[in-house]
Amino acid sequence: MTNKRWQAGDTIGPLVKPAVSKTQLVMYSGASGDYNPIHTVEEFAQQAGLGGVIAHGMLTMAFVGQLLTDTIGTEGDLLKFGVRFTGMVRPGDVITCEGRVQHTRMEGGRQVVTCEVWAATQKGEKVVVGQAEFACPVE
Repeated sequence: MTNKRWQAGDTIGPLVKPAVSKTQLVMYSGASGDYNPIHTVEEFAQQAGLGGVIAHGMLTMAFVGQLLTDTIGTEGDLLKFGVRFTGMVRPGDVITCEGRVQHTRMEGGRQVVTCEVWAATQKGEKVVVGQAEFACPVE
């Protein structure tokens, strides 16, 4: 979506990810080096009081990152990105990532956009909330 003129209140997304699978969690464990068994071993996660396996928070953050990079395109730059984890994602959850532009400014011939971003489960529960700033060329 490069070359778009963003305005406060504009929405970003949605990006809807397929249901999180246990296989995906095992693969993410290997890719990230996070082998904590709460993400892959049902019995361990239950004994830890989690009620079952939970997804890596950083996986959910990566979904939001994908929303941003898809939005920015190859000509834009992600300048800032931070989130807070507010809920647990479980296998079978479908995650929807969205955002809303808070304000914009021009800088060096590019539009810099500050936005709030979030990810929610199919039940509408926000599991990640945060802020991002990106720069894109404008027409």
